[in-house]
Amino acid sequence: MKFYIVDAFTDTLFGGNPAGVAILDEHVDFPSEDQMRKTAAELRYSETAFVKPLGDGEFHTRYFTPTDEVDLCGHATIAAFTVLQSEGLAHSRIDDQGEHFCLNKTLAGDLVIGLEKNRIMMDMATPQNLGVVQKEESIDELYGIMGLAREKIQATDLNGKRVDLLPMIISTGLPDIMMPVSSPEALSDIHPDFDALSDLSSRYQVTGVHAFALGNGQGSATAYCRNYAPLYGIPEEAATGTSNGALTYYLYLNGLVGDGGNQQFIQGREMNRPSLIESTLKIKDAAPIIRVGGTGVILAKGSIFI
Repeated sequence: MKFYIVDAFTDTLFGGNPAGVAILDEHVDFPSEDQMRKTAAELRYSETAFVKPLGDGEFHTRYFTPTDEVDLCGHATIAAFTVLQSEGLAHSRIDDQGEHFCLNKTLAGDLVIGLEKNRIMMDMATPQNLGVVQKEESIDELYGIMGLAREKIQATDLNGKRVDLLPMIISTGLPDIMMPVSSPEALSDIHPDFDALSDLSSRYQVTGVHAFALGNGQGSATAYCRNYAPLYGIPEEAATGTSNGALTYYLYLNGLVGDGGNQQFIQGREMNRPSLIESTLKIKDAAPIIRVGGTGVILAKGSIFI
């Protein structure tokens, strides 16, 4: 099968978040789970997407970290559909509005992938609020593990209202702890205890922690972000689609973004891999629909002989 290395959520090589992509030939089934996990470990990227074309603009994608299979991965999805579009394999459909799209079957559900000229936008799984981290000792533990004195921030929403933000567990495909900090400078000061963070992630049954600081007028960014998932063999990620989809829902729940909002998240600065992740939020039948996207650049391609 063909494999590719793609930098996702960037239009510049060696920016964004790199992912492996393996494209299966039509009518060929996935390798064994052990082979896919070992392949992901051999490629040494945080996630590798294995894509099986199903015909008529449908694809079945499975995502592997070097240690485990996960339900969904945003940057690996951007990487996969960058490849499919570039290689003329997407064979997209056209919806009632004339927009090109594909259907991506994942463990998180069947998700629509919009193929635009300069970017790829993907539907997130149905947003879920899995709980607020609000006990004093729990908040102190979380911020202590992340190497910060306890931080609570106040931010101003569109109506000028002041609001206190607390950590929350949110999922739009993968559950993460959304952890607010006071400023982009405080975000740069994070130095996690990775063993303790792995234990915490296991206890909370989350993938990891998505720390963020609101832009508050600094450039066009809605927020600046850092993401950690050592439980899954990922110390830090330069761009995470599902986590920023979850952050979009967090901001909606806290009254900081609304229906029709367009958000821009900056991630990876501390890793010297700056990434731009875009999101949209629309309310349909009283339910939020969140899409996350960006661009990708192919660095290399070759063959895997398994």
